[in-house]
Amino acid sequence: MKDDPAKRFFRKAREDVAAFFGAPETDQTRSAAYRIAYDDLDFMLRDELRPVRLQLELLKPEILMEEHHVDSTIVLFGGARIRPPEEAAQAPTPEMAAMSKYYEEARQFARMMTERSLERSGGRHDIIVTGGGPGVMEAGNRGAADAGGKSIGLNIVLPHEQAPNKYVTPELCFNFHYFGIRKMHFLMRARAIAIFPGGFGTMDELFEALTLIQTGRMEQVPFLLFGREFWKTVINFEELARVGTISREDLDLFRVVETAQEAVAAIDSWQSVGNRRGAVPER
Repeated sequence: MKDDPAKRFFRKAREDVAAFFGAPETDQTRSAAYRIAYDDLDFMLRDELRPVRLQLELLKPEILMEEHHVDSTIVLFGGARIRPPEEAAQAPTPEMAAMSKYYEEARQFARMMTERSLERSGGRHDIIVTGGGPGVMEAGNRGAADAGGKSIGLNIVLPHEQAPNKYVTPELCFNFHYFGIRKMHFLMRARAIAIFPGGFGTMDELFEALTLIQTGRMEQVPFLLFGREFWKTVINFEELARVGTISREDLDLFRVVETAQEAVAAIDSWQSVGNRRGAVPER
């Protein structure tokens, strides 16, 4: 929110922080107790301040995305270990080398969606968002950059910390401590979700998003799984429906695709399960 001098009645917080450093050097002013609370890092990192830190992690990306006119997003999830085609020969196994095709499909899909975003909304809608790291995440941000558009990276602090990939728009490159808040930002603006082959993290995001949609906690959006053979092999969705742990209609919550072109066509022709059932239509 921009500052309006005509509506200012009190000193700004930044001004008081600056004034602190001009105070006389005494035992009292040197004490940590004297520091303004929000400018005291040791205080802000106390366990008792966890609720405040959770709120800050929710607010900071929210405010900055609003300032950069991010009205809706296209979410890309997928494996960090999938290499670009030019690096496929360095993969540890032939199977991982073959996965490089999904890097290229993610890049093309992100490029196509970003081109449409720029044409239809000036880059305000359907902005690519990834986890900001390597592999499929890099491919998504790279595709958006290929199209000349912006993209978002939602990084997370991990023991094996990796730097954000170089294709994320710097002003939209965020870092999180709390997984839960990061997950919220992935889905709060999502107008479509694309899941590429990946590991535990990808599976976590896949089932969490599907559960939110299945239970009606999240609006139904186009939900795409890239790679027919991969998903057929690693998850037996048909068996879940056969034994009754999910309903057969739940299989319609997502669609399996192979290429970027097929994915875009699926988004354009998407019809929610709710509409098929005669339930409340999409907003």
